[in-house]
Amino acid sequence: MFTKLLIANRGEISCRIIKTAKRMGILTVALYSDADQQALHVKMADEAVHVGPSPSKDSYLQAERIIQIALEVGADAIHPGYGFLSENATFANLCGQNNIVFVGPPVSAIEAMGSKSAAKNIMELAKVPLVPGYHGDDQSIDVLKSHADSMGYPVLLKAAAGGGGKGMRQVWKTTEFADALAAAKREAMSSFNDDLMLVEKYLTGPRHVEIQVFCDNFGDGVYLFERDCSVQRRHQKVIEEAPAFGMTAQLRAQMGEAALKAAKAISYAGAGTVEFLLDSDGRFYFMEMNTRLQVEHPVTEMITGQDLVEWQLRVANNEPLPLTQEQLHIHGHAFEARIYAEDPNNDFLPATGRLSLLQPPVESRHVRVDTGVVQGDEVSVFYDPMIAKLIVWDENRDKALARLTKALTEYHIDGVVTNIEFLYTLANSAPFKSEQIDTGFIEKNQHLLMLNDDQHINALLPMAALYLMLSGQHENQYKATKNIQDQYSPWSFGNAWRANEQHLQNLELAVGDSTFTVQVSQAGAVSQSRAVSQSRAVSQSRAVSQSRVINQSRVISQSFFNIKVDQQNYHCSGVIDKNQLISNINGHRMLASVNAHQDGHSVFCNGKVMRFKSLQADLGDTQDNTADTGFIAPMNGTVVAILVEPNQQVEQGETLMVMEAMKMEHSLKAPKAGSVGEFYFKAGELVDGGDELLSFQAVKSVEINKAHITKKESVKNAS
Repeated sequence: MFTKLLIANRGEISCRIIKTAKRMGILTVALYSDADQQALHVKMADEAVHVGPSPSKDSYLQAERIIQIALEVGADAIHPGYGFLSENATFANLCGQNNIVFVGPPVSAIEAMGSKSAAKNIMELAKVPLVPGYHGDDQSIDVLKSHADSMGYPVLLKAAAGGGGKGMRQVWKTTEFADALAAAKREAMSSFNDDLMLVEKYLTGPRHVEIQVFCDNFGDGVYLFERDCSVQRRHQKVIEEAPAFGMTAQLRAQMGEAALKAAKAISYAGAGTVEFLLDSDGRFYFMEMNTRLQVEHPVTEMITGQDLVEWQLRVANNEPLPLTQEQLHIHGHAFEARIYAEDPNNDFLPATGRLSLLQPPVESRHVRVDTGVVQGDEVSVFYDPMIAKLIVWDENRDKALARLTKALTEYHIDGVVTNIEFLYTLANSAPFKSEQIDTGFIEKNQHLLMLNDDQHINALLPMAALYLMLSGQHENQYKATKNIQDQYSPWSFGNAWRANEQHLQNLELAVGDSTFTVQVSQAGAVSQSRAVSQSRAVSQSRAVSQSRVINQSRVISQSFFNIKVDQQNYHCSGVIDKNQLISNINGHRMLASVNAHQDGHSVFCNGKVMRFKSLQADLGDTQDNTADTGFIAPMNGTVVAILVEPNQQVEQGETLMVMEAMKMEHSLKAPKAGSVGEFYFKAGELVDGGDELLSFQAVKSVEINKAHITKKESVKNAS
């Protein structure tokens, strides 16, 4: 076995590889860019070497620089992870030329599958079933469009060198083809430095099922069963599961054998994934083969009990496969949910920011968290916005799904918008539970999956108000008792006690761009001594060292409140214990977590989160946004292209400029017919979310239109 392994990657996959390498007694070397100097994978590795500036093209994609580093540190093997250079034949060839083991397939296999069009031709000769499409070299728009027109819409444009959903566009009618092709080519060139495209018939209701294959250098191969990856947005997977639901033993064997046939057609070795589209009639079609480890490999590990990274290292060390096909078995069911910094209510746009709170669920034999970040880390514009992978396992699908939903309620992240609420809603939806799933699942079920802001906020406002009242009482109590010796004196209470009148208080709570008035009245109080005894009864099993927490609970739990929100009354009481709020609202006891930050508070409860700020009443804290003009950058990113000229007349829906963040494009379109004024940034320049990008004037209007996507609206959607 080689002694020192350089990992040519970053983030959670780098951490994942380091864990296995250390267990096997292999020294590890991490790479880091300027943005990753303090990253978790850097701290975990035995050594770490700076590779370049923050942009991946200047660091993690610098093949010759990485080879030089490997030689300098004496690494005898390189693991590329996934993404970056993992499927780069030139890099794999450079490893061989420098006597460094490339932990991956032979160069010839990467080259064969590196082009989707060439891969289709190989699979056709190997008699692997294919989706109808055009995979030719003639890339003129007329040829590509004629094939799309002849096979009928919808069609799918795919970057031949692509992966990870980049360089892909659905086209639903002939008039959309030219714009979709241009966007797909730009994204493909940016991500892969190759804009060769193929056109395929787009199946409207298939499932995305992939087979994990493994081959060694002795001609043997196995498949480690399948994963269903149908739930996707922007052609990127959201939740994966293994095994795929509804699979018969016969269909599993047919797909597994077809995958092995595909692997052997290119003399494959190592870990690979053969992706199929599974139609409702049971027929399946080859999509592509990924010549690397997949992001979703943990679900396969959970149902087989195997460490696929260890398998990779042993095959790369010229060892035979650890197990035969007959020795491999499926145990239970597993899900993987990808935790992203993104806004589901804003077209899943990636988000950036500092992880001020990062509280994952507790790991166990049922729950696993693969991550590359810790609390306080920055989610930057330079890399993929995935924060972590939440993996759960249990005996069957229903039990595993229950594990997933519970773990999602325990995953609390603040400082950046995430998709956790969306994942929780999705996992709890009736169609997902009942396996009514295909690749269009999210689009078909938007009415169920997208958050209802009003309903969501109204449910959490009483809890937010209760927290503010309780925490305010505690603070007042502390101030009052500092100079008062008699603890039973009414002057020592911090609960707004009145001798002969009810205390009323209005709270102004800002949630995103909205402000809510919550009326709170004191509903009574228990005596101090009674509160003490209650607190002791509840907390008597706790250690003596926690007496401060007991005292805190004693003070805060004295009061009851009537809280009125939008003409609805709530009878509330509760206790604060550190960052936990134990509330009783109209007889319903609930546990919530509350995180205080510079912009206010965030309350997490039952898979939901609401970020709010308490305003001073009638002080003009709410802002009038009517003066905002121009198009506002919806995220931190780079201006990719400006598609119109200043002072040009444009139609409603016409794309004006294109931004890119985290390797994904976002088009800014004209909200109405009108005239473009001045552009404030040039192509290639970095912009911050909230920056004004351009001016725009609608037809027959003297006022400049607002962009429909603003930074403040993004905050509102996040809450």
